[in-house]
Amino acid sequence: MSPFDTPDPDLAGATLTIDLGALVANWQALGARAGTEAAAVVKANAYGIGIEPAVTALSAAGCKTFFVAHLSEGARARAVAPDATIYVLNGLLPGTCGGYARHELSPVLGSHEELLEWAAFRQAGANARPAALHVDTAMNRLGLWPGEGLNLARERTSVVSAAGIGLLMSHFASSEDEADPANARQIAAFAEIAAALPGIPASLKNSSGHFLKDCPSYALTRPGYALYGGNPTPGRPNPMQAVVGLEARIIQLREVEAGTQVGYNGRWTAQGKRRLATICLGYADGYPRNASWTDASSGGSAVVGGVVCPFVGTVSMDLIIVDVSEAPTGSAVRGGPVTLIGGPLDLDVVGAGAKTSGYEILTSLGRRHARRYVGL
Repeated sequence: MSPFDTPDPDLAGATLTIDLGALVANWQALGARAGTEAAAVVKANAYGIGIEPAVTALSAAGCKTFFVAHLSEGARARAVAPDATIYVLNGLLPGTCGGYARHELSPVLGSHEELLEWAAFRQAGANARPAALHVDTAMNRLGLWPGEGLNLARERTSVVSAAGIGLLMSHFASSEDEADPANARQIAAFAEIAAALPGIPASLKNSSGHFLKDCPSYALTRPGYALYGGNPTPGRPNPMQAVVGLEARIIQLREVEAGTQVGYNGRWTAQGKRRLATICLGYADGYPRNASWTDASSGGSAVVGGVVCPFVGTVSMDLIIVDVSEAPTGSAVRGGPVTLIGGPLDLDVVGAGAKTSGYEILTSLGRRHARRYVGL
């Protein structure tokens, strides 16, 4: 498989390794756990790893249903998965029905206005695929109110029939927190609506939902983050295989004395003699500036010679400085590798070090990295 628009590894400052075999294995494991069909959420460029490689690998493994966020993402997925069902989560923007029909995509409808527009489009004779109906059971973001969904079910209004609803869905707000009582409320609210609309396949489980007790799998589950190696069970061992690894190269090494200030605005001061390595990666490559390590707060880290070494100073646009003083002798050399994601630095650890989430780390992965696809 040809990676998309990726620099030559010999010319890049960092290399992102993407294990498509692990991606497929994670999808298979989640489907087996759910005991029903597992779709794949491939929005945000398949969480940063590339829609085309991800969809191609998952389709070859048997995945038949994909979810994206934007119509443009759906068109990309369709180009490599001609027979798949592809839902667009962000709903139906005004005037976009033609784009859905042209690319054979299914909108996720979340309001009466969207229902009416899509139903009218289909009634006018358009060859359009069935849509999904989104009922909001907690997020207050997109979707019909639960009461609206029940009213539609009770009335079995002509607009629902005309819209050609092929899937009923809702989305968890806190499924990664097994103890959150909101989960049980959402499960109950969705069950009532699903029971009121018999015959329409339903979908509730996201990544963490696969690990919630007493959560029905329904006809379809929608894993996203867990497919890419993120931990769907925070605070417990990660049941998923790692999919991404990120290595950067050292461009320069230097020794500094105690009292030396480092980086923009001198926000980190050496407390003794230290050996520093500057690496070819920064926030323009998707590594958050919040990973900066100052005198007042901790930040990100890199693995050098098997040792976790802290960043020092401010993460800048193209460069990060790493304190490699504790790395084994000879492991930190000009041109040598340092690991930013991989080993002890999994996505969730990296996210915490950057004061954000592993989701943001994944979806921010830069286009300047050389991309190396392995595993298939």
